[in-house]
Amino acid sequence: MRIGLFVTCLTDTLFPETGKAVVAVLERLGHQVEFPADQACCGQMHFNTGYRREAVPMARTFVRAFSGYEAVVTPSASCASMVREYYPALAAEVGDEGLARAVGEVAPRVFELSALVADVLGLTDVGAYFPHRVTYHPTCHGLRMLLIGDAPLRLLRAVRGLDLAALPDAESCCGFGGTFAVKNPDVSAAMCADKVAAIRQSRAEVVCATDNSCLMHIGGALSRSRSGVATLHLAEILASTEASTEAGVR
Repeated sequence: MRIGLFVTCLTDTLFPETGKAVVAVLERLGHQVEFPADQACCGQMHFNTGYRREAVPMARTFVRAFSGYEAVVTPSASCASMVREYYPALAAEVGDEGLARAVGEVAPRVFELSALVADVLGLTDVGAYFPHRVTYHPTCHGLRMLLIGDAPLRLLRAVRGLDLAALPDAESCCGFGGTFAVKNPDVSAAMCADKVAAIRQSRAEVVCATDNSCLMHIGGALSRSRSGVATLHLAEILASTEASTEAGVR
């Protein structure tokens, strides 16, 4: 399958290893992964803060960049939700029939990584090896918008050496919510404190998720509390092998 990688702003600028991990996993499974160089922000921040018309050019850029691929994969349930759920509404709002048609063709082929692998490709064992106790935080967009369900958990259960720990009150939000954390810092911090307490209760060495934005928020709190718990994107766990572990690379 010819797959386009939508890496997202946050991953591109702060967590590039996640993008590399997505490519490693899919190429290991025999797929051709390409990175369209003219991709840009999906416009979610603009859309969510009321600058909806300013998000329209970003939607146009996205559908141009990713047209023609059999599938588009992203290591972000949040950004996948923007494309799949809100691009159709955005095109309708501005009355752009051409954009609406393009969105209708591209958006249904946009998948968060775990949904693509577990549900579309029908795989769970991707050849990963990760000998650590791991807990999984289901992010809000993946849980409530994309409805990816237990796809990440199915993939994690198939990782050799991995000890999967249940996360208490797993479906509670971590408190990040993009600009929510900026506009409501006290509430956001309190929600994150609850999430960190649950993670520590799980006795996990690593907490993983499908969104680096949530992991960034959680990771900051874990670090400040000197918990000793690491954060790692699901893609990086799936990309890990015995050879990379022995070399000290995840």
